[in-house]
This record gives sequence, C-alpha cells and structure tokens, in this order.
Amino acid sequence: MGGVFTSRPSAFLILAAFTVSWIIFERETFDWHGVATLVTWAMTLFIQRAEHRDTQALQAKLDELIRATSTASDDVTEIDDKEPEKIEKERSAASEQAG
Repeated sequence: MGGVFTSRPSAFLILAAFTVSWIIFERETFDWHGVATLVTWAMTLFIQRAEHRDTQALQAKLDELIRATSTASDDVTEIDDKEPEKIEKERSAASEQAG
C-alpha cells in the first residue's frame, strides 16, 4: 500500500517541503551527504511512480481481456488481495484443469 502513496505527485511535494525545511532549519547539516540523500529519495519516488504506472496499465489491459472473454471466471477479479503463494496455487490448479 505504501507504493501507492509514494507514486502520487503529492509525494514529490512532500519531498520538496522537507528539502526546503531542511535547508531553512538545519542549514549547517545540509552538505553533500544531504544532497545525496535527497537525490536518492527523489529517484526512489520516480521509480515507484514508474512501477505503479506500469502495474496500473497492465491491470487495465488484463481487465479488458477478462471483460472480453465470456468464459472468464469472476473469481479472478479479487485475486489481487491474496498472498502470492495462494495465487501460485490457483494458477497451477487452473493450468492443470486447462491442460
């Protein structure tokens, strides 16, 4: 769930506010290590945003395929809430049933 929050544009605003606060209130501790820390946080937010975008695009495509397939099971629509091991078991069972 944290990935969803860090992928929002507001996360960048929070980082900017933190940066400004750090510069204003702790100017003597803002050095190259501080810059490296902030750049690392910014890159993490960019990566999180890109991953979230890719995941959402993939989910939208899969949703469209499920809607287009009349034999698709409605049980699959709630699989996102399950643990990975349970998903793997369900995929294996579906493969055995199909093959």
